[in-house]
Amino acid sequence: MHIRSLAIRLALVTLVALSTTSCYMLDQLRALRVIKDAHTQYQRADYEAAAELYEEVLANDPNLVEAYFYLANSYDQQFRPALRGEPENDRMLDLAIENYILSAERQTYLELQTLSLQYLVAAYGPDKANDPASSEPVLQTMIETDPENPENYYALARLYEDSGLYTEAEEVLLQVTTERSEDPTAYLQLAGFYRRNEQFEQTIEAVRRRAELEPDNPEAYYTISTYYWEKAFRDFTLDDDQEMEYVTLGIAEADKALELNPDYIEALTYKNILLRMQANLTSNVRERRDLIDLADELRDRAQELQDLRSGAAGGN
Repeated sequence: MHIRSLAIRLALVTLVALSTTSCYMLDQLRALRVIKDAHTQYQRADYEAAAELYEEVLANDPNLVEAYFYLANSYDQQFRPALRGEPENDRMLDLAIENYILSAERQTYLELQTLSLQYLVAAYGPDKANDPASSEPVLQTMIETDPENPENYYALARLYEDSGLYTEAEEVLLQVTTERSEDPTAYLQLAGFYRRNEQFEQTIEAVRRRAELEPDNPEAYYTISTYYWEKAFRDFTLDDDQEMEYVTLGIAEADKALELNPDYIEALTYKNILLRMQANLTSNVRERRDLIDLADELRDRAQELQDLRSGAAGGN
């Protein structure tokens, strides 16, 4: 009798286990079916319907981790910055953040994990949650996860800059230029930081280093030319001699760009503008007229090239 009773109990346990396994497999199959519908609604930009379906997917199979990112983004897409402060609207952002975090923690694919972290940083950004303190550890995690990706460092530097931590921002950007000393983009990022913070000499030093790394790129010299124009045009503390110096330097950089590409419309345009500024600073009437004549030639050439470009685009 004891043996028979034990056999019955074992049979019941096996039956319950099989039943549980069967239910779990059915839930998994249901989740796989529903996620297809969820993706369809997501692609149609029906984010409310997509969110409901992704919630159903995860209720049936929380291990189908790709759904967390799409669920988070479906909520994120429903948030409207203009309506911030309204409870139902803010709830969309809270749910997005919650699921971005879950996605980042549970993803097995680096690509989706990285996307989750990137979107999480954006959700904490000034246009949404406006929570820079929460962004920093996320960006640090992104750097640890993918230390070779400079974009993570740039994002961290911009976060520090936007938070008024200028020394920390500069340190991050200088670290990138040290570790990626042959990367022109690193110096452009550094130049952008110095430019925004009105550190002109450091800006020029950074863009000149970029040009050294790209000696055959006319855009590198054109960029330097525009920075000299901006300094001469916008800095009202300059006297005429200083302004003339920056104008002359700007023309020289535009010439370098045009030596590499004589049909560079933007370089022609800026050289035209700089020549007119030089004319205004020139006391000799003949020299002034010659400068304006040359500026007119460059202006007309730029317009001719622009018309050709527009005609070619229209023909396509």
